[in-house]
Amino acid sequence: MQKLRSTLRNIDGKGYKGYKSLQGIFQFQQYKLAIDYVQGDPFASPSKVRIIVPNKAFPVRKEWIQGKQRKIYTEDVIARSVAQAIRNNQATVRGSGKSGLLSIDAPGQEILDRTAVTTDGSQTTICLSVGLPANGRRINGREAEKLFFQIIPDIMKQSIFSIKNDEIEAFVQLADQQEAIRKAMKENNWIAFIADGAILPRESGISNRPLKKAVPFQSPEENRVSIDLPHRDEPLTGMALKQGITVIVGGGYHGKSTLLTAIERGVYHHIKGDGREYVLTDLNAVKVRAEDGRKVTHVNISPFINNLPHGEDTAQFSTENASGSTSQATNVMEALEVGASTLLIDEDTSATNFMIRDQRMQELVVKEKEPITPFIDKISQLRNELQVSTVLVMGGSGDYFDAADQVIMLDEYIPHNVTEKAKEIASQFPSQRKHIDKSFGTISNRRFLPNSLDSRKGKKSKVQAKELDKILMGRVDIDLQQVEQLVDVSQTRMIAQILHHLEQKGWLKQKRSLNELLDEIEIQIDTNGLASFTPRPHEHPGELARPRRYEIAATLNRLRTAKVGD
Repeated sequence: MQKLRSTLRNIDGKGYKGYKSLQGIFQFQQYKLAIDYVQGDPFASPSKVRIIVPNKAFPVRKEWIQGKQRKIYTEDVIARSVAQAIRNNQATVRGSGKSGLLSIDAPGQEILDRTAVTTDGSQTTICLSVGLPANGRRINGREAEKLFFQIIPDIMKQSIFSIKNDEIEAFVQLADQQEAIRKAMKENNWIAFIADGAILPRESGISNRPLKKAVPFQSPEENRVSIDLPHRDEPLTGMALKQGITVIVGGGYHGKSTLLTAIERGVYHHIKGDGREYVLTDLNAVKVRAEDGRKVTHVNISPFINNLPHGEDTAQFSTENASGSTSQATNVMEALEVGASTLLIDEDTSATNFMIRDQRMQELVVKEKEPITPFIDKISQLRNELQVSTVLVMGGSGDYFDAADQVIMLDEYIPHNVTEKAKEIASQFPSQRKHIDKSFGTISNRRFLPNSLDSRKGKKSKVQAKELDKILMGRVDIDLQQVEQLVDVSQTRMIAQILHHLEQKGWLKQKRSLNELLDEIEIQIDTNGLASFTPRPHEHPGELARPRRYEIAATLNRLRTAKVGD
């Protein structure tokens, strides 16, 4: 502590680069302060520091980190407490640029594996971003002293050193309960579970918080199941969706898309009070949609699109500017390629000619002149041949009733199982459209070639997440706006880090398929952690959170410079 204080006083008023002399580890009373990276300018990205708290100062019980899930939840509650303490802090630091900025990668409604806090039973490490104070471009040592010796200690006192055991116990118990639900889903072949009383609507289009005074979810009797959960006296009831084809119907603004969005986000776990903490979905569920204008590289879309004019090969299809139907066919095939077992589709974000072609249109435009095989002609083969389920929001065509295993109707946000009635209607008004009884077709098994990744921008190599849905790799922008299951910008940062790692370490030089490449990435994360993809894994890794394999694959598939082989 005294060395740090002395150094700050010695460099006060000097050029800003003098802060570089602070890099190192300093012992405080209850923790160590590691200054890993010092910004070169008061307007540049903030400096990176770690607070390393030994177990004697903050005892972490063995049962709190027993198993991967409990460990992530324990780290999550600590990160939330630090973020709250930073928000509550009233002290200010004067200076130019980002002087006095203090932040942690604060978790949102989802509980994700992230680098903000890590604990291993011997110590807990908290990663912070700090704006070192300046007057113009000169060091403001007095304000820096205030930051390190007053503000950060106060924040630690109000967060990690004030957390009650009960707070962590509540998170650990939630982890156990959500794992129990997943176990029940696997045993009973459910692809989704929505608890009675869940709050599905969100506060607004730009807020992920629950809507106040929303209608609580109430499962239909035909779909209601009961699950015995640990740390809970009474069983939890809710709606289970079995494997197969589920069609969600209902009038406009009655909650169809709200239900699908909750199912879509159910691949992640949510905090207590979110309203969706007991809404869980098949971990391999992927939301697919039309995406006009996206790049497609060597994807086999022949199950859906064939016999194009000019004889273009759809078994190895590429385009710089895909249409709605072509992009949706691509998104389906790419999801299947990397192991999706459930497809989530909303007609509102789908291409009409990809989803359906009625009998009249079939009569006018004969099959020989129509290269698109609509999804309705493939949905049963997906289920029967590939064991891939579909959850589909459909308000405009009853032709899907024939294929559906169950039909759920939303009426003022309350779901009703209308499968029997839908089947009666299908029988009473049989579809006159011609069905195509062919096998589903083959799925791509591609590999990315070594020169697919190029992060050079002039003489420098750069891969950077600009926001949630945009990565800049060298001179190329990767647009992830339509990759709807990315929920945290720290996931995007992690994907950018993975791309840079793949290029720098030459992972693409080995002849591995995309699936094998994703397996290797997941193994490294599971074995060595998220920080193992960073240049200095033992220092501050940056603000990173774990993405799913599907979002990593989606990024690679949208890379404009990608080159793909068989």
